[in-house]
Amino acid sequence: MSRGHRPGHRRRGRGESSPSPSGERVLVLPGEEIPAHGLKPGPGTYRLGGKVYASIVGLLASRPPLLQVIPLSGRYIPRPDDVVIGIVTDVQSTFWLLDISAPRWAPLHMTGTPWPVDIGETDRYLHVGDAVVVRVESLEATGRIGVTMNGERLGKLEGGTIVHLSPARVPRLVGRGGSMIQTITRLTGAEIAVGQNGRIWIGGTPDGIHRVSEVLNLIEENGQRPGLTERVESYLLATAPTSEGGPEAPPPEGDGGERAPSVAGEDEEEGESETSDEVDGPGPEPE
Repeated sequence: MSRGHRPGHRRRGRGESSPSPSGERVLVLPGEEIPAHGLKPGPGTYRLGGKVYASIVGLLASRPPLLQVIPLSGRYIPRPDDVVIGIVTDVQSTFWLLDISAPRWAPLHMTGTPWPVDIGETDRYLHVGDAVVVRVESLEATGRIGVTMNGERLGKLEGGTIVHLSPARVPRLVGRGGSMIQTITRLTGAEIAVGQNGRIWIGGTPDGIHRVSEVLNLIEENGQRPGLTERVESYLLATAPTSEGGPEAPPPEGDGGERAPSVAGEDEEEGESETSDEVDGPGPEPE
């Protein structure tokens, strides 16, 4: 660090600027002073000496009454009520151990399921490698992560494919009021379960799964750019299956089977808000 600069007091010549009204994003660095314009410090920021600074690398976003910084990337850090997709890594007599892409694994106790599980019979319901949609129920001081499968649209996932997306990109995948995820499911006919830990489950035809996977790559690489919903829709329309009579009409919404599209949270179309805590996901009973 050059002489005369202290942590928390970097300006980079933008101290009096604000996010461009044209929609262009402003990249900020940790310790960089950012203009508050009467807004309160939100996620990714902190106040020091009456001024507001960025605490992470990300894009400056104004979400009245909060000013926040949207992270460009990063590992998933669980929060209470997050809905995530976990993978079973171990089966014990009273619980299953889940990998939820967090710093620690999360135990799912047999009482945290809708099934009448008896001690020693956990392997009848879930096996190593199974995928489940669960909700983060508690975070203890010891670091233990408590999760539950009790709740609407939580449960075991059957078949399909799991694709990984940066947790910071999940809000862009969901879109404003679920607009992005609805566009994707409408134009592909696929079923999608979105975990706030960046795990995305895709079910449907091989073509539908492939097209959704390509869209996720597009979101991963261009999540910080405006106009992403239009780009995704253009790609899906251009790659729609064709028949002898011309392009096939996209399947109607809700016509993809028993599972409804999963939504981990609602966000502004340009990805400027945090995710909420609801994910639509299947929860079939075990055999």
